[in-house]
Amino acid sequence: MISGIILQVLNIFSAFIIPKIILSYFGSEVNGLGGSLNQFLGYASLLEGGVTGVLIASLYKPLRNGDNQRLSSIVKTAKRFYFKISLMILIYSVVISIAYPFIFSVSFPKSYVITLSLLLALNNLIQYSTVLTFKSIITADGKIYVVSLTQCLITILNIIFAFVTVIVYPSIHLLKLFSALLMIIQPLVFRYYVNKHYSISKDADYNDDFLKNRWNGFSINVATFIHFSTDITILTIFTDLYVVSIYNVYSLVVSGVEAIVSTLCTSITPVIGRTYASGDIEKTSEKFDAFESLNFFVLFVLFSCTLVLITPFVMIYTKNITDTNYYQPLFGMLLVISKIVYLIKVPHFELACAANLFKEMTIQAFIEALINIVVSVILVSKFGLIGVAIGTICAMTFRMIYQVNLTSKTISRRSILFYKKLLVYSLVMVLFYLLFSLFIKELNVLTFIISGFICATFALVIYYLVSKYILKIDIISELKKVKM
Repeated sequence: MISGIILQVLNIFSAFIIPKIILSYFGSEVNGLGGSLNQFLGYASLLEGGVTGVLIASLYKPLRNGDNQRLSSIVKTAKRFYFKISLMILIYSVVISIAYPFIFSVSFPKSYVITLSLLLALNNLIQYSTVLTFKSIITADGKIYVVSLTQCLITILNIIFAFVTVIVYPSIHLLKLFSALLMIIQPLVFRYYVNKHYSISKDADYNDDFLKNRWNGFSINVATFIHFSTDITILTIFTDLYVVSIYNVYSLVVSGVEAIVSTLCTSITPVIGRTYASGDIEKTSEKFDAFESLNFFVLFVLFSCTLVLITPFVMIYTKNITDTNYYQPLFGMLLVISKIVYLIKVPHFELACAANLFKEMTIQAFIEALINIVVSVILVSKFGLIGVAIGTICAMTFRMIYQVNLTSKTISRRSILFYKKLLVYSLVMVLFYLLFSLFIKELNVLTFIISGFICATFALVIYYLVSKYILKIDIISELKKVKM
């Protein structure tokens, strides 16, 4: 957890610093171009078909039992699979890189776009060709700190190289080249660690058994991917790169807050899974209720502050950048709401996964994706950023309702308790926003920090009191319930 928290802090810091460098030295259009290219290149991850999750699950038993023969067979098969995927990703990346400047209207030379796209594709190629197999072994064995600390080193070096590059020779291509080359540190460290701590035989037979389960949950992965990629893809097609840049900057804020919430959920999820596997439904219900309550509390405390501060922060962040209008308060508000609706269902999703309800979630996952795409496409031409945000909210609301109702099949009356919490916390957030938005207008860096501290303090106190005296939930007691 410590290494994970350190990594999240560094990732958030990097997520603000690197785009700021790009905006300051290369402008909004280059920033939008990079975000758009990354989005299209990211579709290549669908070729993996959910294998990584299945691979990690398949490694638990041989690692626990010391079955080096089966471990070696699975690893050898995984390497072959990822090598094939990396070749497919290479072909896909080349096609996208060449096709992009011909399909979309950009003001840059085609050679500029093609070479930048290929440099951005290097990260995916390195991951699939050399990293994922070793990373999966380390993760399955519970040594995630090795992965986290390695990524911390890469993140720090990436920030340093970004500063040095733009000072010595300001080129977006050189900046992205250094960023991609730093990824080589991962396979070097992971390979060394695996070779030192595990007995992997190169002479083992191939074993494709674990690959048969790779389509379990594939639809869930597709829906999740669409959730994170639909907006930028649609904005690229129907608007311009300046609008994409605005979206990216606002997304930096909500993504950073989301990372903090996700750290909490990642820490608690194994507790819920193990308790459910024990067959004790009463204990599962107790721990799940604590999980849900903690998720609500952390989510609304953080995003209530975000709702108030997101636009003032963006205006400070983009100060002196005048090539497009970054003042989009309604979009910022809708983006925050969409992220709340997306994250509020996480405990219910994790319980459904623990209960192996993938089949029940399949059709709804595709419906969610369809709603997101259709509504966003219909509204984007008239409303732009606002249209895609509304499309996301509609899709997330549908999925939230279904996911909560599905949980009631495992633990009775969960939907009633969920909507009670949601109603109370939502009303408090509206009042919180109305109160603080009256006082927080244009800010500088110092007043923003002071305002953020005041917002966070009031949010913690208000939501704690509401939880304890209105919902009758003691957050401290709930935290103790989710211990192993």
